[in-house]
Amino acid sequence: MTGATDEEGLAMDIYTEPDGSPDTLASLGPLAPLAGVREGIGGTDVHPVVEGTEQNTFHERYELQPIDRQTNGPQLFYGLRYHTHIVKPGAVETFHDQVGYWLWEPATREITFTLSIPRGQVLLANGPATPDATEIEVTATLGTEVYGILSNPFLQTNFRTTRFRMRVTINADGTWSYDEETMLEITGRSEQFSHRDVNTLTRVDLARPNPLACVAPSVDTPRILSE
Repeated sequence: MTGATDEEGLAMDIYTEPDGSPDTLASLGPLAPLAGVREGIGGTDVHPVVEGTEQNTFHERYELQPIDRQTNGPQLFYGLRYHTHIVKPGAVETFHDQVGYWLWEPATREITFTLSIPRGQVLLANGPATPDATEIEVTATLGTEVYGILSNPFLQTNFRTTRFRMRVTINADGTWSYDEETMLEITGRSEQFSHRDVNTLTRVDLARPNPLACVAPSVDTPRILSE
């Protein structure tokens, strides 16, 4: 494998890291409106059951907190670490639990989304966006070496996820909504199943500044907290 080169064939520097901004909340581009603690009580989930299809409503608490800037050599990300916890109305037992990151890469104007669930599945999704975008869509596909999907043997055999799509809409009232679709190949069924989740999330608490922003002299922390 040869090293990375520029347009003139000269070796590129893949090690030097950019300085970037210490203030993640001010550098998140289209992800900025997502930050903070959010709740939604009107979520809808459509999933497969032995009889065919079942639909449930759910309550969700989605926390997104800024992390310090991240680099891969010259590649620079600003991001939010998230945890979403979902229960059925009036229930205590977890219906769905998920952690991961939302990442914004200003140089390429791309969003990267990671997902990990405690049923043995992870994925890495990606999509384009402009800094002021009010709609974001990320996708992942089974079998690719980048932006793909990995599952444990049981899920891979019986409920194989072939494609993932998540569309986020930033609403004028300060809420944001998502429409998530997971395409499944299920043992015993001839057609793929569209597993859908939708919800609208309202902010109930502000995001905390990332650790570096709290100590950087050039960052106005009180401004961040009052946004």
